Amino acid sequence: MGMKILSHKDASYSRFVKKLDRRSTPGSSGQKIEGIVASIIADVQKRGNAAVIEYTQKFDGLKLNATSMLVTQAEIDEAYTLVDEDIKKAVAISKRNVHAFAKRSMRKDWKAKNTEGVEVGERFTHYDRVGVYVPGGKAPLVSTALMTAAFGQAAGVPEILAATPAGPDGKLNPALLYALVESGATEIIKVGGAQAIAAMALGTKTIKPVEKIFGPGNVFVVEAKRQLVGAVSIDLLPGPSEVLIVADKSANAKFIAADMLAQAEHGGDSVVGFATNSKRLLAQVEKEIQKQAATLSREKYLRDVLKKGTFCLLTKNLQEAVDICNAFAPEHLSLVVENEDAWLDKIRTAGAIYVGALAAVAVGDFLAGPSHTLPTGGSGKSFSGLRADQFQRRASIVRMDQKALKKSLPTVETFARVEGLDAHGRSVSIRLE
Repeated sequence: MGMKILSHKDASYSRFVKKLDRRSTPGSSGQKIEGIVASIIADVQKRGNAAVIEYTQKFDGLKLNATSMLVTQAEIDEAYTLVDEDIKKAVAISKRNVHAFAKRSMRKDWKAKNTEGVEVGERFTHYDRVGVYVPGGKAPLVSTALMTAAFGQAAGVPEILAATPAGPDGKLNPALLYALVESGATEIIKVGGAQAIAAMALGTKTIKPVEKIFGPGNVFVVEAKRQLVGAVSIDLLPGPSEVLIVADKSANAKFIAADMLAQAEHGGDSVVGFATNSKRLLAQVEKEIQKQAATLSREKYLRDVLKKGTFCLLTKNLQEAVDICNAFAPEHLSLVVENEDAWLDKIRTAGAIYVGALAAVAVGDFLAGPSHTLPTGGSGKSFSGLRADQFQRRASIVRMDQKALKKSLPTVETFARVEGLDAHGRSVSIRLE
């Protein structure tokens, strides 16, 4: 299966570990992709719908027009009749957990008095119109609809535009369409790729622009989000999915192998990491992976990721495994160790942390409550995962009476003098005359 397995005793170990201390940088998608995306954005800005339609035909083999670009009510009604009851129930359960989690993490208005008696505070209001992107591809990402749009729905955003590529037949998967509508999507366009991000950010004759864009995607989608910061706000730059498992001798090899294979199932450029200070556990996990992989339906994808995107490290001790985690900043961290709370306190840079042997990452992917749209590629050092408060705008509030103004004047006058801004000082003193 050809996984990369290294021990701290190996000559190449420290060089490999050093490389794991990564950071997403502008242009890390490559100059070629940067250039392609820049020209798509410029074209959509210039030609609007015509450009979006052309790129959709070129990249997805789908012929759209300004009308068929939008999902109709008839298509939504059809999806609602086609979707099985067990899927409807699963969507409802996931949405309930997402909403409960979202409500707890929303920012709340507050006010207080500062030292001069000025009333200061913050006010939080939801965005009016946001865009969410749900990737197409090998499988309909029903859960991603919930893990993006449903957070906006919980925050009270009235207009949620969803973009997701349709198949060559011009249809969206009914379960995905159902989940998008249930998660609060008020408009849905059958467009994917960089052209979808450009259309949402800049607007066309058919598509009203949004204020902020959320959701994961391929390198072209992520690069488009990066280039359009300023025209819109974005959540984060989530690339290919990844997991790091940090475990000691107390862990169950079967569970670890199953989590690694679940991650590898994403295919593509997925990253699967495992760091342990137990030689015995590492050997058991290796055996388990071989055994379990042979029984799974996406064995080809799995073997590809295990060969190209998987590393297993035997560390000197557990502290070193934790240090590797903080340098690597994994999207998902599975922490399976004795005295787990003490070790949890030492983790600083992981998008989502699954604590204990029974905390399966897949439960988080589908229904636990926190969003599965998380920072990847080392960007967890500076970004956090998608949250409900990202759907809120913040404004600071300042209110003062005569007494507070009088107390503030001497300090204002000092700053105004130093900065050579006498009109600033005058604007305060005039109110006290």
